[in-house]
Amino acid sequence: MATPTPAYQALIFDLDGTLIDSAPDIAAAVNGYLRAQGWPVQEAAFIERFIGNGPRRLLLDMFVELRLPSDTATIDDALAGYLRNYDEAPVSLTRFYSDVRTDLDRLRQAGFRLGICTNKPHALTLRILDLLGIGPLFEAVLGADAVPACKPDPGHLLAVARLMGLPGGAFAYVGDTAVDAATAEAADAPFFVVPWGGGPLVETSRGQRITRLLDLLAYRPADP
Repeated sequence: MATPTPAYQALIFDLDGTLIDSAPDIAAAVNGYLRAQGWPVQEAAFIERFIGNGPRRLLLDMFVELRLPSDTATIDDALAGYLRNYDEAPVSLTRFYSDVRTDLDRLRQAGFRLGICTNKPHALTLRILDLLGIGPLFEAVLGADAVPACKPDPGHLLAVARLMGLPGGAFAYVGDTAVDAATAEAADAPFFVVPWGGGPLVETSRGQRITRLLDLLAYRPADP
């Protein structure tokens, strides 16, 4: 007898690299700071390698690799400059990945409840969701600075689930990085990885790979 397909009440998503390609705007904000310091600007593809652990860690890891000053005061200043730059133009170059916008609507219509768990700063996340016109789709959103410890700490994901009133086993997490996969595993939550962003680099089983968000309809809750 075939094993029944599990059903989830809710889907919780990472944001950058999962729903939106924000790397160009992130790179522009980073390069704005580098340029102001008289340091060489970097290709967006290089900066994108460091996305996933939040902006402070992005800047620290990148500065270490570039052999730029990476003391606490410098990173504090870089973070403040980066956030100012990003806040000035948060969605100028950001785009949805293919079919994501329509698929989110269809998942909601199919009965899924939706949430966001991201290492992007919380206020900036809310603003970006609003500017992109998808804020109302999500019941709960928590950025990195809205929780005591952000991803890969499982408490970040579980805090979103608690806000949604979800028990264990009632939701799955969808992301594009090893950080997302580790977060889901530590939270004992099913994980699905998208084929874009950093998804192709994530080591996971074939059953956890989706080709588009609409594939998740296979896990929709039963009709009441």
